[in-house]
Amino acid sequence: MATPLTLDSARRNDGTFVLTAAGEIDMSNIAAFNDSLAAAISESAGSGTALTVDLSAVGYLDSTAITALFSNADHIAILAHPHLMDVFSVSGLTELVTVEAAPAEPS
Repeated sequence: MATPLTLDSARRNDGTFVLTAAGEIDMSNIAAFNDSLAAAISESAGSGTALTVDLSAVGYLDSTAITALFSNADHIAILAHPHLMDVFSVSGLTELVTVEAAPAEPS
């Protein structure tokens, strides 16, 4: 059974194309994530800006998700849930991709 994951893509008013993920990304749903990521990168091509991958509503991701992000590092920027920032730093992804922490939710 696949882990719950919602994927949506849209162009913002400023022209930035965004792929938004919500839930968890792991080996059970990585194919859907990869397909959406490839489609969004293709859609954003020629816009002059990197695709923003919004992971601010992702509670967990495993190594398959990190691999997918590494594989597309030349085409993306990441907006991440604050608790994922250490994962991106330790993995070295922050050396290749602009990774910004999403604002923390009020307690």
